[in-house]
Amino acid sequence: MKNAYKGLAAVACCAALSARADLVSAVQVVVNNDVITYGQIIDSLAHLPPSTPATNFNKLKDEQVENLVERELILHSFLSEGYQTNLLEAFIDDRIRDNIKREFYGDRSKLIKTLQQQGMTYEMYRRQEKEGIILEYMRYQNTSQRKILISPLKIQNYYDTHKNDFKVADQVKLKMIAISQLSENAPGTARRIAEEILRKIDEGVPFAEMAAVYSSGPQRAEGGDRGWIERSYLTKQLGEAAFDLKPGKHSGVIELDNGSCYLLMVDDKRPAHVRELAEVRDDIERTLKAQEGEHMRQKWIDRMKAKSFVRYY
Repeated sequence: MKNAYKGLAAVACCAALSARADLVSAVQVVVNNDVITYGQIIDSLAHLPPSTPATNFNKLKDEQVENLVERELILHSFLSEGYQTNLLEAFIDDRIRDNIKREFYGDRSKLIKTLQQQGMTYEMYRRQEKEGIILEYMRYQNTSQRKILISPLKIQNYYDTHKNDFKVADQVKLKMIAISQLSENAPGTARRIAEEILRKIDEGVPFAEMAAVYSSGPQRAEGGDRGWIERSYLTKQLGEAAFDLKPGKHSGVIELDNGSCYLLMVDDKRPAHVRELAEVRDDIERTLKAQEGEHMRQKWIDRMKAKSFVRYY
């Protein structure tokens, strides 16, 4: 009887493995003469954490399916439009030689060993590099933003209709000295240091000089210079102190609940305003180029789809 149970278990296990294999190899999309399998799609999503919500996973899965379809369309277009040349093959060989030199110290055998550990052959690796080069080339030729020209009128219209995006709140040009209260130090250590720094500043030592020597903040090398910042970038206590200061004045010692202390100096102030077009022109142009580039890409993909056989399952 035990042997019978073992036999049934083995049959069930084989059936489960067979069903899993069928699922992995199941065709999800046919693109011309190539297929995209369920396994390929799942492999492309392997970087997602297990906790990814089902709704997010399904959306990302659909996006990845389209990415894989786009990839196959581009590779097919490259071959069907006669781009394949001996020059490409030589370029691939050069790319691989550069990879070996850069990543494996010029040792080809190290590359082969690494590929074997990854379950890949050299031929598979070479094909992967070849397809990567083709994708780079075709995307550059068909969607490169170098071909896009944005007129001044378009920039002006975008600015006029998106002025809320360019609003800036009240700002101060701030320098800051931060003195952390370390757990291994006696309580009040940070305050004693900050008060000594304040005394030296009051005696005429430049604020930036003291910041460069004593501040534990990330802008220490810049003399504590935080540049133009809005109130929202500071804690409530620091924000109130900074925006109450007049330009050219520094604060007293500001101690937070955790014992860390700060000294602030305001170099300048400017009220809330909408940034001028001249300030944001380059940003707007980049945004419009990106939008137009995506439009070009989608039209290109649609043209390739129209000339190809694509079926979803």
